[in-house]
Amino acid sequence: MAKLTPDRHLSPQPPSVAARDPLRTSVSVPAVDLVAARPANAAAVAARLAPLAGGRGAPINAVVIDAVTRRTLFDLRADRPATPASTTKLVTAVAVLAAAGPGHRITTRVVRGGDGGIVLVGGGDPTLTALPPSPEAGHPPYASLADLARQTATALKASGVTQVRVDYDASAYQGPRAAATWKPNYLPDGEVAPVSALTVDEGRVDPTRPERVTDPPAVAAASFARLLSRNGVAAKSGRGTVAPKDAQTLGAVRSPPVSALVEHLMTDSDNDVAEAMARQVAVKRGLPASFASSAQAVLQVLSELGVAEGVLVHDGSGLSPHNRISPIALARIVSLAASPEHPELRAAITGLPVAGFSGTLGPPRYTVPSSRAGAGVVRAKTGTLSGVSTLAGVAHDADGRLLAFAFMAGDGKSVVDPGRLDRLAAAVAACGCG
Repeated sequence: MAKLTPDRHLSPQPPSVAARDPLRTSVSVPAVDLVAARPANAAAVAARLAPLAGGRGAPINAVVIDAVTRRTLFDLRADRPATPASTTKLVTAVAVLAAAGPGHRITTRVVRGGDGGIVLVGGGDPTLTALPPSPEAGHPPYASLADLARQTATALKASGVTQVRVDYDASAYQGPRAAATWKPNYLPDGEVAPVSALTVDEGRVDPTRPERVTDPPAVAAASFARLLSRNGVAAKSGRGTVAPKDAQTLGAVRSPPVSALVEHLMTDSDNDVAEAMARQVAVKRGLPASFASSAQAVLQVLSELGVAEGVLVHDGSGLSPHNRISPIALARIVSLAASPEHPELRAAITGLPVAGFSGTLGPPRYTVPSSRAGAGVVRAKTGTLSGVSTLAGVAHDADGRLLAFAFMAGDGKSVVDPGRLDRLAAAVAACGCG
């Protein structure tokens, strides 16, 4: 099988954790209006899309549905599961928003250890940062390791402690740090860090480069020890441990709310945040925060929402080539998130890249004549692995009706052209098919 290449290879250099593209929370995404526009005619939609979906190139599995009624308007092997790549993140986003709630925040704390040391306790926040705040960052402030060090140093000095050992607790996650179904090049190439409950700046060796550290918790503890020393408490990094349950808290910081994290992971296709969100679903379900249990928990939540059929996942990011999701499943999940009956899921829609403008749908996509009709109208999650290209999202058609779609091409072995999917989405947006 050809080497798999995830979405994040689309950008030439990975951005700093503290300087990523802003979350697009300000972009208006109108709620579905049940009477604002006449329903689309299925025959008219099919007449526009069928010629684009056929022809040469990798076979495409496709579906378009009315986002209000869920009625199918176009079906081309829509119930056939395919490799979703990063459109898996739609599944993860909806599951964590439903299970944890959009306002949930992840806490990183420091507690007293059992032998006179202190313990840095990870809760699973991959955006915890050692970098100074940036006014140009464009996102809610990430939890600051420096702030946590200041809190801890103040508490320690108040009790007369000026020298300490920093142990670390990453026991909130269980199991391996890489999925068994991932390709071995993902970690060395920096597509994702070893998945850990305690990591700083997404485990990057340097926030401006893709390389990741091999042991994120140990590196986080070493960074924290240096920050403590700068705040007047001589500190050295220690060992991995499990903090006492009744330990005194010396300091704590919290991540942005899940809604903001979801918007970011959707817009920028962030693999690290996606894996963290999948584990938050497991935590909320009382299951071990491992790859297997997180996948189980995600499917439990989708089942309760009535959209689990056609979904099989092994991770939260879509890096696994063994994931299988059908186009109709993706379209139904998108429709559910867009529904006014589920405002708690809204961030899964507001985080979708805007065609021709933001995230993984930024230029040059939707800037050529054949797809330009979708620019600013189509909002969709991309998925890219070598030999696989997927696109799932929403668009208002020319009559103002909100339609949901999913287009999935490739078998992992042949060349695929994401431009074909862009043309299909643009045709949906341009369709006056009522």
